[in-house]
Amino acid sequence: MSLHRHQRRFRISCLLRRLCFQPLLTGLLALFLISAAEASSPRGEDNPYRILLIDSLQGEPYSTVRKSMLAELERLGYVSGKNLQLRYYSLGNSEEKARSLWLRREQHNDYDLVYLSGTIATLAFKTLALGGNKSFVFTAVTDPIGIGVIDDFEMPPKHNFTGVSYPVRVEQRLRFIQRAMPKARTIGLIYADMPHSHSYNRWLEAALQQPEFSHFQLLKRKIPFVKSETGDKRMARLAIPHIKELNSQVDLFISPNDTMGVQEAFAQAVADHATKPLLGLGRKDVMHGWGASLSIFPDLTKMGIETARMMDRLLQGEQISQVFPEWPPVGIAFDLERLKAFGIEVPMQERQRAGENFYH
Repeated sequence: MSLHRHQRRFRISCLLRRLCFQPLLTGLLALFLISAAEASSPRGEDNPYRILLIDSLQGEPYSTVRKSMLAELERLGYVSGKNLQLRYYSLGNSEEKARSLWLRREQHNDYDLVYLSGTIATLAFKTLALGGNKSFVFTAVTDPIGIGVIDDFEMPPKHNFTGVSYPVRVEQRLRFIQRAMPKARTIGLIYADMPHSHSYNRWLEAALQQPEFSHFQLLKRKIPFVKSETGDKRMARLAIPHIKELNSQVDLFISPNDTMGVQEAFAQAVADHATKPLLGLGRKDVMHGWGASLSIFPDLTKMGIETARMMDRLLQGEQISQVFPEWPPVGIAFDLERLKAFGIEVPMQERQRAGENFYH
């Protein structure tokens, strides 16, 4: 056989092999592309993400954080009624209600995440589900270390809980008083008998032992914790006699870091019954005219955004041990008219830090 015929047969053989192999290669490539697309595309209506939402209480700060969190989730592509299914409860600050709804209704449901807002909700589910197979993301919790759901903000979570804490650090709050009211010496604190307050008060008392804050004196009064959706109003009424008693002894009042302190009724009670300024706990204390003269506060909108981003990471497959807990973003606000009435001039540096957070 001639060399020319051998070359021709070889070329024909190669052509036939390519013609036979190309459909197989095309099919495998198509299968790979389809699998990759399915892996990277969000789940749809036939297989939505499922999230259980639990608020400690209706109202602030929980409502603002939750709305911000849901808005950010939607921006990230999780749309309720399409690829996201939500179920919501408010506990009325009752751990007993949490136990009942979890054990009787929800613990065996296939949720991708459980969202917990507030100390009471988080404390309840720590008792019910710490170390279980469901992932919990908390927000607006006063002391997640103290209640035992995390060990530290600088360490990976050891359990199935992570999230964003609520309070401005005590030292930041005291330094803010020093900058805004440098002549202040005696602080009045009226608080509810509940876990939020006890944790925060321990931090406050420890901070006051530091030389930096040794010139401050703290006068405290305790009222009973009222468990109900309207408990903050009843507690604010119980606080009025203490407000009147302490008014002549203090330079300012500070809102307690608890359910009473974050609601309007307490700030209004101080405004109505005291002649000393109130340092509020939230932005609305000042900017909605609740009655506080100034506030250093956790930014609830940004808190909701940070919580949503944590949830997104978990929904996309990250392990909870990779999602470190966080302190909240912080802002400050001033009611200039109230402060002027108290003879307090806000330093220019603090005005600049406040941005647009001034109530006129």
